[in-house]
Amino acid sequence: MNIRIGNGYDIHRLVSTRPLILGGVNIPHSLGLLGHSDADVLTHAIMDAMLGALSLGDIGHYFPPNDPQWAGADSLMLLSKVNQLISDRGWQVSNIDSVVVAERPKLKPHIEQIREKIAGVLQIEPNQVGVKATTNEKLGPVGREEGICAYAVVLLLHE
Repeated sequence: MNIRIGNGYDIHRLVSTRPLILGGVNIPHSLGLLGHSDADVLTHAIMDAMLGALSLGDIGHYFPPNDPQWAGADSLMLLSKVNQLISDRGWQVSNIDSVVVAERPKLKPHIEQIREKIAGVLQIEPNQVGVKATTNEKLGPVGREEGICAYAVVLLLHE
């Protein structure tokens, strides 16, 4: 059995002028993430992990932040495109393990919906998508609520 593993990371600044979108879910909060697309750090970390597993570069290569066509883009749509890239090469996602690091808001009430959205786009079961949430114990830029970051590890199987 051919398997590949990749890891991804992303961080975006919190601002008062944007919605907070994580894993394709709009999370009620007074602050949102600033970025060229919808700034969904969780989905971006997952995409980078998928691309990294096959040595295909990173999301900036496929969706450059200076390209106007990706301005405000829905990251789940971008995830679908990345999934097609790996599928075209004969690979599929076996499972994802991820963590979102944020002081606020509490993400537990949204985790199942996030898992379902990501699984739906990747055409896998929600039990193949692990999403955890933690704080940074008020340390660093995430702890000071200047931003939110996410880490992801993805295991790919050759079909």
